[in-house]
Amino acid sequence: MDDQPNAIPETDDEVKPESPADAARLETAEAGVEPVDLVGNDLDASEPQAEAVLEVEPGPEAELGAEAEPETEPEPEPEPEPETEPEPEPEPEPEPEPEPEPEPDPEPEPEPEPEPEPEPEPAPEPIEIPDDAEWYVVHTYSGYENKVKQNLEHRIESMGMLDQIFQVVVPIEEEVDIKDGQRRIVERKIFPGYVLVRMLLTDESWSVVRNTPAVTGFVGSGTDASDRLRPTPLREDDVRRIMRRMESDEPTIRVSFRTGQNVRIVDGPFNDFHGVVDEIDMERGKVRLMVNFFGRETPVELDFLQVEKV
Repeated sequence: MDDQPNAIPETDDEVKPESPADAARLETAEAGVEPVDLVGNDLDASEPQAEAVLEVEPGPEAELGAEAEPETEPEPEPEPEPETEPEPEPEPEPEPEPEPEPEPDPEPEPEPEPEPEPEPEPAPEPIEIPDDAEWYVVHTYSGYENKVKQNLEHRIESMGMLDQIFQVVVPIEEEVDIKDGQRRIVERKIFPGYVLVRMLLTDESWSVVRNTPAVTGFVGSGTDASDRLRPTPLREDDVRRIMRRMESDEPTIRVSFRTGQNVRIVDGPFNDFHGVVDEIDMERGKVRLMVNFFGRETPVELDFLQVEKV
């Protein structure tokens, strides 16, 4: 007989493989493939071996064998340890900024050369006043004396009358005003409402002065038409007296009381006594009163500041 591979006897009872290896042999036998030792044991050398091992899908018997094996529950995988957040690395301290190098001091700019001062304009040569020039009195509106002086000087210059009208003066003097026991120095017009003009009287000069705003006319003019152009000039002694009062260093004293008036003493040992003015000494600034003491009139000399008008 020819050698045949070992045939698995057919039995009515199904042979149950005892292990997965037996199940594999059974499958290969049914498929006509040489058995292969799946666990690494040597087979009988006399039995012919197939040249190649075919991969065979497991049949129903293998599935039955697999079902027979008790399923082993897979071991639970160990839970991974929670990752710990790495501690934040400390931020490196910022490097200190390098101090800026001090800027070099700027070179001082050269001082500009001072501009040469403009030469002052030469003062106009004083105009010689002729001997026949005289002083005339001009009447103005009250309170407009200084305004008339300013307007007239402007008209003289603009109209070219410097060689005929030479001086315009508002006579004023300093005065000590005593009121309510207080002393103050004020300027007072000697002749309110009047202005003095030194000029050569001609038709042109008369017209320039007369037509100045706020001027009402010349003092001393006649009523006739021919006399209006010939006002009377001031006398030399009157002019000197007026100028002397204006140039005086000692201010005059003005008081509000007169001789024979009743006054009250406001300072000194006789305070609140009443008396009658007997004499006023303007040069010394004293006043003499007749004060009644116990029925007798007694003279008392006081300063102007020590009395006031009742």
